[in-house]
Amino acid sequence: MRFLHTSDWHLGRSFHRVNLLGAQAAFIDHLVETVREHEVDAVLVAGDVYDRAVPPLPAVELYDRALHRLADLGVPTVMISGNHDSARRLGVGAGLIGRAGIHLRTDPAGCADPVVLADVHGDVALYGLPYLEPALVKDEFGAAKVSHEAVLGAAMDRIRADLAGRAPGTRSIVLAHAFVTGGQASDSERDITVGGVEAVPASVFDGVDYAALGHLHGCQTINERVRYSGSPLAYSFSEADQRKSMWLVEMGEGGEIVSAERVDTPVPRGLARVRGPLEELLSEGAYARYEDSWLEATLTDPVRPEDPMARLAARFPHTLSLAFDPEGRTEDAGGSYAQRLKGRSDREIAEDFVAHVRGGGGYSDEAERSVLQGAFDEVRAEDSRQETHR
Repeated sequence: MRFLHTSDWHLGRSFHRVNLLGAQAAFIDHLVETVREHEVDAVLVAGDVYDRAVPPLPAVELYDRALHRLADLGVPTVMISGNHDSARRLGVGAGLIGRAGIHLRTDPAGCADPVVLADVHGDVALYGLPYLEPALVKDEFGAAKVSHEAVLGAAMDRIRADLAGRAPGTRSIVLAHAFVTGGQASDSERDITVGGVEAVPASVFDGVDYAALGHLHGCQTINERVRYSGSPLAYSFSEADQRKSMWLVEMGEGGEIVSAERVDTPVPRGLARVRGPLEELLSEGAYARYEDSWLEATLTDPVRPEDPMARLAARFPHTLSLAFDPEGRTEDAGGSYAQRLKGRSDREIAEDFVAHVRGGGGYSDEAERSVLQGAFDEVRAEDSRQETHR
């Protein structure tokens, strides 16, 4: 059985205020053509179909067209909700849409109810495991604690139990949206840290033949049977060096992965990050290759140049981001606010603030750290509850 694994479409998202809907439509065209050209047996979409819970109408229209085109091909599609999606909105009409071969899995309670496909070697059970907000699904799964590992583990136990009751030799695929240990993050993924622990071990997916993952935007292989497809487009400059693609995976009669091929997705415009004094960036021939790229420029001039954005745009008309990092600045000067916060979780930022207002020094109070983390977890859970009932 040959299937196409993709995720993190983020329909409706822009890139530094540049509308990407045309590029996303080109990706859908490419997806449909890939399905047709490679005679794909199933399409797997591992969450974050939309960029936000209430997407703009043009994004909804593009999604609608994508579903119609996939249904017209007669190729089953299994799609789960991610942490950016509104699970309830995405799942509206799932039963009816399923009759057209588009199987939406957005309800955690139904995770052990697979889509069953068949080939000459027998059945393949495809389980859709939507993004699980631990505080909201802990009771549903009877998880021991509020953590991603606990709820994912409990959900996978249900899946393994269902699989054990099926005919011997039934092969299995799980779609999931999570941060798995060993994965490399980008700047454009929304933090899903809970209880201070954001990653779950790949072993949570033991017992299934393939785990099609979403959430991380870089295509990557955790192991032969656990893979991220990554996003089809770059959504931050941290992804400038990433090759955007989908996984075309062929599964053998015993559930073995016969092949896994990366199928490149269309690139609307190259991304580049340059660094140096303004005059150097404007004059050096080595930078000519970036003149048609979306550009992030970091200026190292000791004194901020006059009108830098306009001057950069004269040579690099697609400059989207400008930062300053003067050469010779001492370490305690700190850099920009965004630079100081980059890569830090909400809890870490709060701990730094508490330490600062107390007069500096390290932060070591475990009881207060636990209170802060609990507050952030509750806020995120409450946001999810409100979205569910909006």
